[in-house]
Amino acid sequence: MSSNSRIPTKYRTLLDQLETEKAIKLTKDYFEVNLAENLNLRRVTAPLFVKAGTGINDDLSGVEQPVSFKIKNMSNTKAEIVQSLAKWKRLTLANLKIRSGEGLYTDMNAIRPHEILDNLHSLYVDQWDWERAISEKERSLHFLKSIVRKIYGVIRATEHFVHSHYPVIKPGLPEDIYFIHTEELEKRFPNLRPNERENAICRLYGAVFLSGIGAPLKNGKPHDGRAPDYDDWTTPTEEGPGLNGDVIFWSPELENAFEISSMGIRVDQQVLKNQLELTGTTERKELFFHRKLLGGELPLSIGGGIGQSRLCMFFLKKAHIGEVQASLWTDEILEECQKANIPLL
Repeated sequence: MSSNSRIPTKYRTLLDQLETEKAIKLTKDYFEVNLAENLNLRRVTAPLFVKAGTGINDDLSGVEQPVSFKIKNMSNTKAEIVQSLAKWKRLTLANLKIRSGEGLYTDMNAIRPHEILDNLHSLYVDQWDWERAISEKERSLHFLKSIVRKIYGVIRATEHFVHSHYPVIKPGLPEDIYFIHTEELEKRFPNLRPNERENAICRLYGAVFLSGIGAPLKNGKPHDGRAPDYDDWTTPTEEGPGLNGDVIFWSPELENAFEISSMGIRVDQQVLKNQLELTGTTERKELFFHRKLLGGELPLSIGGGIGQSRLCMFFLKKAHIGEVQASLWTDEILEECQKANIPLL
């Protein structure tokens, strides 16, 4: 397999392919219903593609290129396959006039052709994208943590639900999720690279929320990249800059950190201006989405994405994301998975 992948020794899937397919639906249905109930979200229909040049598509870390095509019946207007729905959801909150304390979620399906393929990364991305309107008072680290805890509670409940249907699959998540800022993580493990720091902290605590992703650390580089126009990674807090972060677990099967979700409080007008200036992308102010936000037409919000295949892979103790989703893989990956008894769908 490619050097980016990890092959567990003596791997044996706990469920055959047919039972895995049943378990995937069971898991997704339970998690989705309980996520919506706990965060007060309603389901909405989402697009597979959006117009290019509007600023609506997600730029992720700012370097990924979306799949695009021209629409013949619309004078060859260029469209892009969504990379996530971070900004589209906020527009939809406004369009549906959703009030503070309420929100929406949807199934997001994306294609990321520049992804480096490994156990956790596929060309095909599926996640629950969710967004909730909030008040000015709720733009705080305290509120962010309260939402993280609610999501983690749903995740643990789902883990036990899966165990009740498949006793061979044992729960392994800790009772609480551990919070740490990227600056504190760097202090604790100064000689490690960012991904190695994540491995170290997740090995210790099992479930971690790592906040402040996108803001430069003392070495001048961020722990990881974040686009400047959806998550707020510059607002100062008592732990350091940033009102965003990732939910990361420790995977015993892979002996590696396992990111489940990226989320955060979204930029307001001033933070958007600041982050566009910091990243040298002030030209985005003229795009449709950015004009709406700077014009005060969009609600304050918090939101994120939770990987559907990632969550199923983690709950069902799988070694490769290809065991819970159908995608394309290199010949090398296919051969190595076959040798290691990893049955890809």
